Amino acid sequence: MNNFLPDPDASKRDLYISLAESAEAITDGERDAIANMANVAALLWQFVPHLNWAGFYRVIEGELVLGPFMGKPACIRIAFGSGVCGTAAARGTTQLVPDVHAFPGHIACDSESRSELVVPVLREGKVIAVIDLDSPIHARFDLEDAAGVEALARVIASRI
Repeated sequence: MNNFLPDPDASKRDLYISLAESAEAITDGERDAIANMANVAALLWQFVPHLNWAGFYRVIEGELVLGPFMGKPACIRIAFGSGVCGTAAARGTTQLVPDVHAFPGHIACDSESRSELVVPVLREGKVIAVIDLDSPIHARFDLEDAAGVEALARVIASRI
């Protein structure tokens, strides 16, 4: 297996391109969605600095259910429309939250989280999962992070 390591000197744009390429390579030919999400969560943890949680919530029977992740234990089930993840799932849109404490209805699974980025994974126009990134740093994520994770979501949508 290739050694999927980020280039510490890469620009943020190039880092996300490399992340998407690594995710495409590591999931190529694998049909097991959980295995693919586990490897992509590990890649996110490796490639994206200053995280305290990186992983997936899967859409199962109309709610979000915890999937593979890196970080502290997390909430297991989240209703659509509830918190940052549930809002992303209900709206089908990326949620870029610089201050989670200012987000109405934020669900605090980890009290150390300060900012969050949640990107829906869409297949045939339907949300099938969300990618959730949390950071202990206020305003850690920006539009470039959002675009990079959105590109990753498109790469893996047919593989999870």
